[in-house]
Amino acid sequence: QVQLVESGGGLVQPGGSLGLSCRASGDTPQYYAIAWFRQAPGKEREGVSYINTYTNETGYANSVRGRFTLSRGSAKNAVYLQMDSLKPEDTAVYYCAADSIGSSWHTGPLGLDEYNLWGQGTQVTVSA
Repeated sequence: QVQLVESGGGLVQPGGSLGLSCRASGDTPQYYAIAWFRQAPGKEREGVSYINTYTNETGYANSVRGRFTLSRGSAKNAVYLQMDSLKPEDTAVYYCAADSIGSSWHTGPLGLDEYNLWGQGTQVTVSA
């Protein structure tokens, strides 16, 4: 009955900042990795950022590197995504995902099929 919950989406001006939070509902084991994906209307869901929760290694898509920062929250499976210098092309529904199984990567840590747990999504709109 594990569940991921996102929050923090909203409307922001180009060049502005926004923060997204993800947490696990209930008492859960430590997840192996937690990631953010995003999906715009008519487009494929794409990986944005991930964190290895045992080593704190992070990685980012080229489109957001240098602008987004993923960090651990105070709770066991909580993460925070700080988004700076936002662009209109960042507009999408953002989803939190987690790997609770711990198998080796098949396509890599930003691959859609690497994660078995998903949140409901939160809307981010970047517009003047």
